[in-house]
Amino acid sequence: MTLNLIKLCVGADSLQDLRDWVAERALIAVAAGLEPHSSHVTRMVPKRGEELLDGGSLYWIIKGQVAARQRLLDIKTFTGGDGITRCELILGPEVIEVTPAPRRPFQGWRYLEPDAAPRDLGASGANIEEMPEDLKRELAELGLL
Repeated sequence: MTLNLIKLCVGADSLQDLRDWVAERALIAVAAGLEPHSSHVTRMVPKRGEELLDGGSLYWIIKGQVAARQRLLDIKTFTGGDGITRCELILGPEVIEVTPAPRRPFQGWRYLEPDAAPRDLGASGANIEEMPEDLKRELAELGLL
């Protein structure tokens, strides 16, 4: 069964900030002769890795709302120079915008069951992705999106 992760996107003020960061990481990877993916390092290692890698995604919360997701391609553990074990989440290069959904802040990441995950914005058939981000956020807060 597919499982997802959800996490705060610290440092990004908008969906475009996240997209720019991912694009920059992809260019750096390609220049180094690597696959064009990004990664995110976290301290805790997911125990349900098989389920996450069975089509799961990392959903990003930006400014209090779930805004986008990236496919989880791999989960690698490593020990840093300080002797602490960490986890590197290897993410697909595509940032997929999802229907905005409010979320309270929390530390680290959480599992997100597929039935609780916001659907992809393009899946509705409307051209909602073309709306300004502020308008989408407001409509979501009003329960209209």
